[in-house]
Amino acid sequence: MNNNRQWLLKARPEGMIGTEHFELVTSAIPEPAAGQALIKTLMLSFDPAMRGWVEDEPSYLPPVAIGEPMRASGVGQVIRSNNPELPVGSLVQGMLNWQEYSLADPSSGWMPRPLPAQVTPSMALSVLGGTSLTAYFGLLEIGQPVAGETVLVSGAAGATGSVVAQIARLKGCRVIGIAGGEEKCQWLQQDCKIPEVIDYQKQNLKDELARRCADGINVFFDNVGGDTLEAGIEHMADFGRIVMCGAISGYNDASPAPGPRNMMKVITRRLRLQGFIMMDFMDRMEEAYRDLGQWVAAGEIAWREDIQQGFENIPSTLLRLYDGRNQGKQLLQLAEPSH
Repeated sequence: MNNNRQWLLKARPEGMIGTEHFELVTSAIPEPAAGQALIKTLMLSFDPAMRGWVEDEPSYLPPVAIGEPMRASGVGQVIRSNNPELPVGSLVQGMLNWQEYSLADPSSGWMPRPLPAQVTPSMALSVLGGTSLTAYFGLLEIGQPVAGETVLVSGAAGATGSVVAQIARLKGCRVIGIAGGEEKCQWLQQDCKIPEVIDYQKQNLKDELARRCADGINVFFDNVGGDTLEAGIEHMADFGRIVMCGAISGYNDASPAPGPRNMMKVITRRLRLQGFIMMDFMDRMEEAYRDLGQWVAAGEIAWREDIQQGFENIPSTLLRLYDGRNQGKQLLQLAEPSH
């Protein structure tokens, strides 16, 4: 109870990130000062974007510094408090990072968000977490789908892509999901109610899009980049919208791969390609929580959680995102809430 274990960023990766880029250290558990609260980490979230956070270059968030705990969102429980807004025993969500204990400090500009009573820690980080918020705003605000339009989703069995596909279905669109492997494709069809799925491991993506999308794709929500992005551009309808959410195919490349070779079609078909960050919509989070909560309560959105166990397994759990082992939202549990 006197020690705080932390995984620090030890070195910046060049190419594939690995466990060797992190270092386990032990420090004293901090004592909360006036206005602060001590939070015990219960569960951590793992997201593909974490690979970009360790790059030493300007971005929407400052890079994680060498010798700092790795940045990660999580759910924790307040165990000591000098802040009436964070009572002892309450569950909270925020950037807890790769450490067992952290301080919530209003003066630093960071305060965790309380969990609603009916929301479990895993739900807060999965179907009601950042990946679903990304899906919600990326599709509805950037993609702007209209009922009857064709929506293509890459990485459709992932935590973000699966929610994108299901929201598009709820909005009356024809949805085509791209996923790898029979098991993921079956889950999309049976649980997520997405009848049209392309298994890129067994089927030729460009041929399938040519066969299925003779009238073109109206909205392409891309989580993959690379050859998948090029295939999507090739089959877009005039005035189509491409939502640039991620490019996991190239996150661990030692040097950037060449871009799509058919960018001229962006001009001739008057396409719109737009990137975005979920944090752009912080002032509208309650709207997204309300809609997602209603869909989940009504059984309209299916989701999966891949929950690993143990503080010592934190770095290796991150790697599951990049080698395809994770099945659904990648999480890791450190402890159960105390009552």
